Amino acid sequence: MAVRIDGKAVSARIKKDLAARVETLKAQGIEPGLGTILVGSDPGSVKYVAGKHADCAEIGVNSIKRELSGDATFEQIAETVRELNEDPACTGYIVQLPLPKGIDENAIIDLIDPSKDADGMHPYNLGELVLHAKGDITTPLPCTPRGVIELLGSYDIDLDGKEVCVLGRGITIGRTIGLLLTRKSVNATVTLCHTGTKDVRDHMRRADVIVAAMGSAGFVKPDDIKEGAVLVDVGVSRVLDEETGRYRVKGDIDKACYEKASAYTPNPGGVGPMTRAMLLQNVVEMAERRA
Repeated sequence: MAVRIDGKAVSARIKKDLAARVETLKAQGIEPGLGTILVGSDPGSVKYVAGKHADCAEIGVNSIKRELSGDATFEQIAETVRELNEDPACTGYIVQLPLPKGIDENAIIDLIDPSKDADGMHPYNLGELVLHAKGDITTPLPCTPRGVIELLGSYDIDLDGKEVCVLGRGITIGRTIGLLLTRKSVNATVTLCHTGTKDVRDHMRRADVIVAAMGSAGFVKPDDIKEGAVLVDVGVSRVLDEETGRYRVKGDIDKACYEKASAYTPNPGGVGPMTRAMLLQNVVEMAERRA
């Protein structure tokens, strides 16, 4: 029977540990603070940012909120970024994406102080990850890829020498998780598949681990995986439930695959909670580097 990898339980343990570390920092006179910049009122973004600040309250990290209207200009957003760069109370922060149409997101991200990049997505930090395949990394790591690896490690799933098939080439996970998976400390072999990949299902059938991050509901079917594969579902699609008339979240991996797998992450309840926990971990680690 396949093991259900519980991201909620693992993230709760991580947050408990982080709370203790925050207390230690405060005893040294260091107050960690997470900042968020929210532009506009997209319901998903509003909910996600609120969740981040709820997490902060749970572990004792200060919240720093910056909210701008949906018609904010590039310069107004940039000025808010510069403000948090200079704010000593802000240990690390994120710019909630997506930004309104017409705003160059990459240009905004470029303005973030790399040492305060709580998402680990600044070009400098990604470059450090590329350069240091061996040894320790002292720059913030991308939250979702880090969360996936922490989650599998918490269930003693060894990735050393394993064939990992990653579906999707988005920057949030698809293009970045390979940088972590191929580090010497993890030592996996990665195949990155995307819309231009020929025979994508053949690649999946050879994989020991599938990381699905396409946003294509139910794309991975039981015939696409080998017996005993580990399934990590990062895809998020909102699908209308015709019986209830309400939308629900559905992942990239068909639940029928679970019977054939050795372990799987549910969606929701798998990787999502880990992403939020890793954001907090980045912020706490940034504060510890100040100590």
